Amino acid sequence: MGIFSAFSKDKKKDLDQGLSKTKNSVFSKLSKAVAGKSKVDDAVLDDLEEILITSDVGVNTTIKIIERIENRVARDKYVGASELNKILKEEIAALLEESEDVKIETGFDFPKRKYPYVIMVVGVNGVGKTTTIGKLAYKFKEAGKSVLLGAADTFRAAAIDQLTIWSERVDVPLVKRSMDSDPAAVAYDTLQSAVSKDYDVVIIDTAGRLHNRVNLMNELGKIKNVMKKVIPDAPHEVLLILDASTGQNAIEQAKQFTNVTEVNALALTKLDGTAKGGVVIGVSEQFKVPVKYIGIGEKKEHLQLFNKYEFVDSLFSKNE
Repeated sequence: MGIFSAFSKDKKKDLDQGLSKTKNSVFSKLSKAVAGKSKVDDAVLDDLEEILITSDVGVNTTIKIIERIENRVARDKYVGASELNKILKEEIAALLEESEDVKIETGFDFPKRKYPYVIMVVGVNGVGKTTTIGKLAYKFKEAGKSVLLGAADTFRAAAIDQLTIWSERVDVPLVKRSMDSDPAAVAYDTLQSAVSKDYDVVIIDTAGRLHNRVNLMNELGKIKNVMKKVIPDAPHEVLLILDASTGQNAIEQAKQFTNVTEVNALALTKLDGTAKGGVVIGVSEQFKVPVKYIGIGEKKEHLQLFNKYEFVDSLFSKNE
């Protein structure tokens, strides 16, 4: 299967290092599951099911993966235990390909547009939302794009302060007001400034709380409506940030946010600090929303565009 053969060496190295905790956990368990086995039998599949669930792939997604491997074993008649990693990569990648619905094509480098490309960022506090915004700004800037940030999370003074620090760190301008200002007004000011100064990309932060879904929905809806007064089709991307280290809690947050707003892209952060990296597979498969970015380290360079083939290949390949 040629889809696993042409990755950038530097990008693959960063991905392997970022996923090392999950890779080591998964690979050591897989090695034990097939030890002394000549073929993939029911016992191996039972062990594989447990490995995937404990890696936070999720029960429903795990069942689909096991069914695909059972069908593969039945079709091929004899599948050696040594081939399990290869089969896993192929079947999981195929499952993710089939489940993908919405596609967001825009990467960090794209042709000049008539209006700025607007990203509205949502997610609960503590998931790495502000850090991801800073890394996104850096990545777009590295690709030669002019970037403007908007601090529309006016619920917490710390959120504005943190975004200010990141804007200075990556040398990208920021539009902000005082705490308790109207978030929609900040978004409106940001887009007006972006249009008048011909920026390529606008990234808008929003308040990270879910304790009152009605208020959250109303606030996000208001922000989107005022954006459209400046750029009719904005926001182009509603990006939900999830913390991969929380495992199944990340999937629960995705359910809640996709219920209250039109999320069309996901980012999974903190993959370098967890053995629960399998949650990326679960999130990718369960939601009709693509995972677009993954955070694999603390440095500003450690944000990657998600590629399902690269991810699956890295996760089920032994560390060099």
